Amino acid sequence: MEQYPSSWLTTIMGAQVFHCILRKLRGSLSYALPLLCLPLLLLAGTRTALADDATIQTVSIGAIIDESTRIGKEHKVAMNIAVAKFNSVSNDLKLLLRFANSSRDPFQSASSAVELAKENEAQAIIGMETWQEAALVAQVGNLYRLPVLSLATAPATQPSAQERWPYLVQMARSYSDQLSSISAIVRYYHWPKVIAVYEDDGYAGMTSMLNLLSQYLQQIGSEVEYRVALPPLDSMADPKGVVLDQLVKVLSRESRVFIVLQTSAPLAVHLFREAKNMGLIGRDEVWITTESISSILDSENSTVISSMQGVIGIKTYYPETSKEFQNFYYSFWTEFRAEFPEELNSQPGIYAIRAYDAIKTVVTALKQVTNKTVSSENLLQSIQSTKFSGLTGEISFEEGEPSGDARVYTVINVVGKSYKELSFWSSQLGFFESVAENGGRSANIGISAALFPGLVNWPGDVKDVPRGWGMPTNAKPLKIGVPGRTSFEKFVKVETTGDPNRTTYSGYCIDLFLEVMKVLEESYTFAYEFEAFYGTYDELVDCVYNKTFDAVVGDVTILANRSEHVEFTQPYTKSGLGIIVPFKSKEYRKAWLFTKPFTWRLWLISAGMLFCTIITVWALEKGFNPGFRDSPKDQNQILAAMWFILSSIFLTQKEKIHSNYTRVVVIVWLFIVFVLTQSYTANLTSMLTVPLLEPKIKDIAWLKENNKQVGCDGDSFVWDYLTNVLGFETANIMNVSSQFNYPDLLNKGNISAAFLELPYERVFLNQYCNSFTHINQFYRFEGLGFVFQKGSPLAADVSKAILQLSEKGVLTALDQKWFAPSTECLSSSTNSDVEPLDIGGFWFLYLLSGVISTICFLVFLIRLIKNYKEANRTPTIRMKKSIKDKLIRFWKYFEEVDTAQPDFAGC
Repeated sequence: MEQYPSSWLTTIMGAQVFHCILRKLRGSLSYALPLLCLPLLLLAGTRTALADDATIQTVSIGAIIDESTRIGKEHKVAMNIAVAKFNSVSNDLKLLLRFANSSRDPFQSASSAVELAKENEAQAIIGMETWQEAALVAQVGNLYRLPVLSLATAPATQPSAQERWPYLVQMARSYSDQLSSISAIVRYYHWPKVIAVYEDDGYAGMTSMLNLLSQYLQQIGSEVEYRVALPPLDSMADPKGVVLDQLVKVLSRESRVFIVLQTSAPLAVHLFREAKNMGLIGRDEVWITTESISSILDSENSTVISSMQGVIGIKTYYPETSKEFQNFYYSFWTEFRAEFPEELNSQPGIYAIRAYDAIKTVVTALKQVTNKTVSSENLLQSIQSTKFSGLTGEISFEEGEPSGDARVYTVINVVGKSYKELSFWSSQLGFFESVAENGGRSANIGISAALFPGLVNWPGDVKDVPRGWGMPTNAKPLKIGVPGRTSFEKFVKVETTGDPNRTTYSGYCIDLFLEVMKVLEESYTFAYEFEAFYGTYDELVDCVYNKTFDAVVGDVTILANRSEHVEFTQPYTKSGLGIIVPFKSKEYRKAWLFTKPFTWRLWLISAGMLFCTIITVWALEKGFNPGFRDSPKDQNQILAAMWFILSSIFLTQKEKIHSNYTRVVVIVWLFIVFVLTQSYTANLTSMLTVPLLEPKIKDIAWLKENNKQVGCDGDSFVWDYLTNVLGFETANIMNVSSQFNYPDLLNKGNISAAFLELPYERVFLNQYCNSFTHINQFYRFEGLGFVFQKGSPLAADVSKAILQLSEKGVLTALDQKWFAPSTECLSSSTNSDVEPLDIGGFWFLYLLSGVISTICFLVFLIRLIKNYKEANRTPTIRMKKSIKDKLIRFWKYFEEVDTAQPDFAGC
């Protein structure tokens, strides 16, 4: 506590003033008399002021800043504004702010803290740009029991911070959330490796930050491939040369995703300028910065920003629409411009806002200890329990760290002379599109479906997402393993002549890989060399996992257990497990072959249509045709009509037709008969020319029940699949090492079936289609693909190249080159039976016949009914008759009437 000057000092000063005035006005008594009262008035006024000031308390606050940096300047102006605002409205409590320069040196900051505590009797210390400064000043706070409000951002959340530094209060959240948001960006774009860039100040403060970044990346399947540690700028005699030397080392790494964790602003300027000159800020590179760089973009000139084009940054979000912020903005802009005219930009950033909130935290805490003597102890307790709305949002503390709702961050993109906002992020919601502001509070209102799609201007001013990797300049040729012992040589064939330098590699897989390389050469090139591997496929995949090989080019099946350790490309062909068995004859089925040209449904419909036509013809011809009229029994008449119609099927119908209606019906029927007989003959002929063959084996169950021997490639996964999944006994499985051994083993009965993957089955049947076939029972797998090490960026590029080749028809051309069927199989239809004809091709003819027959019959029936009524108009005594009697009488009339009489003329 500091008191105002004592009363005796004021009295002496008043007497001296009075003596001077007398000497100046010695010659004028008219002026001297009034002035004789001046000392008395001064003395009286001073005593009154001392009486009032005796009730005012002054709290001394120490502020440790670096006035040489932009951040320190913002701290100073913002704190002065906050103190002045408080002192202007407070009558009984005043803040006295004392600044100390740290020069960004932790030891200098600690020394300044001791001086503020001892000589200036500071009751709280605010400031510090770096966490190293804050940690040492916190130790001073422990020694002098002073609250220390740190404006620095901790590298990571410190679990034991409250125990180590009980007087430390952190105004900024740790880098944990920022690193989490960066890892979310890396995950979204599937970058497998990153390079961490940071300023190594020698205090090991970055260790926890790097460990936390590695932890987040491991959770998403990525990793920190390399670390670029830059020494502090003031320790470098040649900053350009040092930064250049460190960046040159990056060229020997694959990753081109740079994450700038923490550097000073001047060092960041050198970093991005040299990176741009080296071509490391181009179409294949990605740069992401934390708030330490992103928040000072407003203060940098256009020359610096021009070297940061396309950079993505993370900034703390704060609402800018509140009245308090608007007042602060105007005051800051005015005072900063007046005090630091050399600065290009006078707008406040997050560091100024955070410094303002730090002073406001002390002010709010002081109001809670009113009517008490302010001490460091009760001030600390009041600070830790305070809760208010500041410029950065809701402010409260728990164990010395910010608490409350998750902080919202803004994702920015450097474009042109400034930057644009892309999205927002919080640990609770992830990325989202907008933030609503209400009373200074930020509200998360919705998650976006995609991460700022199409909005990013990447380095090189491109819209396409960068690969994020490049071939190392000093990289050795990729060592690519090739299966040397394959059962089907059309996929991979290795030929050696005793000279390792003259080994030749050929096959479908090799040609496909060469085509992939042509696609990749449009973007980059890399050296590679093949090496044959004579082992099982699982062992070959393990060689990629243990980094004996960089990749595998061959017919490797994509399996779940293999994908856990290696990276597969897009499958270039489908796969599954098929069963090859010999043919056997189906001669026993020839007895019923005559029924096969038509389906049972077509037979039934044809029979139904035949019956309807017979009835129609009988009804229409009964009165005209003597063959129908003279028959003594109705069944004989029906048989005569049936013979009349059936004879038309064989085109031998010679009976005379009397009714015009019948002629129409029969013409349509004859057309249907013509079409059906021709179709039947053609289909039956096709069936007779196809050998009647069928598989000897029906299914897998029969093989297991009868303990039949089966064959497969023992070097592939099929052996284990047969035993572990399908349940075959090991003794019943034979290892077949070559495709040329299968026919002889199957024909001799050494094996009853061969289990082949679908690509191999296709090759086998294209050559032996007349002797063997497959069972319509198979087990699906993902397909065949190339193999790369886990996280290799080449896997994604090769997959993309395979898709491009597929779209251009290159895969189809390779299929025709390597898997074209033999001449015999091209002309053979063994593998496809002739399909019977169904109603689908004849429904219109049947419909037409049915409609015409119905119309003719109805017209005939109407005329018959009309004549029946006319014939029964004779006057008789009307008697009620039942419907049954009427029908019987009408039927007798139908049987007796002669439709050939004039009344039916034209029929």
